[in-house]
Amino acid sequence: MRLKAIDVDLSICKLTGAAQIDFSREFTFLAHTDEELSLVCPTETAPTAMAERDDGWRAFRIEAQLDFSLVGILAKIVAILAQANIAIFAISTYDTDYVLTRKERFEQALEALQAAGYEIER
Repeated sequence: MRLKAIDVDLSICKLTGAAQIDFSREFTFLAHTDEELSLVCPTETAPTAMAERDDGWRAFRIEAQLDFSLVGILAKIVAILAQANIAIFAISTYDTDYVLTRKERFEQALEALQAAGYEIER
């Protein structure tokens, strides 16, 4: 399976409102639940009105359109990274999954996945 490294520095934010979100930028993910409003976006476009913000993330995506009947794709990746003691933040879209790691552990994460047989596209 092929993974594609995303060359964007990302921030994970807990928002107080959605007015300042720039949806024109790629890699902008919003989640609104009964308990919170969360945003993952390029660090350079993170809104100023927020409750909390965590910078220093990088991401890769699974380069395949994942059918909803597939089982264990993300779990296998997460297990490899857990074995390497690398924390993750996962995002799923309709077509595929994105995995974020701390920027300082990103290359180590890709190396662990490559050693496990994943093809890495940069």
